[in-house]
Amino acid sequence: MAIQWFPGHMTSAKKKAAEAMARIDVVIEVLDARVPEAGSNPMIRELREHRQRPCLKVLNKADLADPAATKAWLDHFNSRKNVKAVALSCKKPGEAAKIPRLCLALVPHRGTSLKPLRMMVMGIPNVGKSTFINALLKRRTAAVGDEPAITKSLQHFDLNDAMQLTDTPGMMWPKIEHESDGYLLAASNLIGRNAYDESEVAVFLGDLLLAHYPALLTRRYKFPLAGLDGVALVAAIARQRGSRSKGGEFDLEKAAATLLQDYRNGTLGHISLETPDTRAAMLAPNDSRYNLPHDET
Repeated sequence: MAIQWFPGHMTSAKKKAAEAMARIDVVIEVLDARVPEAGSNPMIRELREHRQRPCLKVLNKADLADPAATKAWLDHFNSRKNVKAVALSCKKPGEAAKIPRLCLALVPHRGTSLKPLRMMVMGIPNVGKSTFINALLKRRTAAVGDEPAITKSLQHFDLNDAMQLTDTPGMMWPKIEHESDGYLLAASNLIGRNAYDESEVAVFLGDLLLAHYPALLTRRYKFPLAGLDGVALVAAIARQRGSRSKGGEFDLEKAAATLLQDYRNGTLGHISLETPDTRAAMLAPNDSRYNLPHDET
């Protein structure tokens, strides 16, 4: 099943972002470090390239991601023209403090009281933009939640006399081109829950984890994995937890939710669902290989 999610208010969000792009100097694109390319909105790239604006890619939630995969992504993004990338966790005090300096390096002619550095924060829903804004401002000004699409309108802030910040609503694109991207985003809680079936997403996630992070699954769930696929993994979690529905059958929906939550909140360990290599393999004709580097920590 192809997953698509494009709430109506996002059309207006794109229009407002396009208008604001003319008045800013650099785009800060906040990404989930576990799915940084699947979660990069192509419309953001189109808008900033149309205005020839440089981009700082912030790989947020790096504390949940696989360090080896994150390093590969940083190398990948930093090789691009007019792009700089950094990995951090906005929940860790002080990590966001480096962002204005990195932005200033992209537009060194700005950053004075006469020519303030004008930054615009963009990204898809639930990547942590509001937490990032609050960390930069060192106060709670933007609404934070664990559901996609909390922010609905543009917000403007002054960091100091020489730096200004514009926050934009989380913005999806009208059609997710690659079916696997929809599942990667859903697994990472970056799409509204009404747009997908949790059980299907959990099976997709289970297949990936069995292939690339089996030791983390064994450590968490304490049962043998030999011969399991995603479907069987979810069923095994239900049996191990003793989760049963009212009819007495094993509760596979609850087990699917358990697997998803254990991945999303980092209980399973440091996990990334894509790397530059697996991305290239996915895009290559007749090739769907996944070769995820990982530390299994």
